[in-house]
Amino acid sequence: MIEFNIEVDAAGLHCPLPLLRLKKALKEMQSGEVVRVIATDPAAHLDFGVYSEQTGHEIIEYIREDDQQIFYVRKK
Repeated sequence: MIEFNIEVDAAGLHCPLPLLRLKKALKEMQSGEVVRVIATDPAAHLDFGVYSEQTGHEIIEYIREDDQQIFYVRKK
C-alpha cells in the first residue's frame, strides 16, 4: 500500500467536482507529498490524466475497483 498524506473522498461527485477537490488538496500540500483520491465518476481518470500532464503532478498509482477509482497523486 502506498503511503499518503491527505485523503480526498470524492465518491458520488460528478465532473468537475472530483478534480476540483484534488486541486484544493494539492494547494494545501508540500512538494513531494501524496494525496489519495477516491472517485466514482467514470470520467475521473480522463480529467486527472489531463490535469497531471498540464501541471506536472504525478499520478503514481491508479486502481480501479468495481465502480471506484483510486488515485495516488504526488505533488510536484
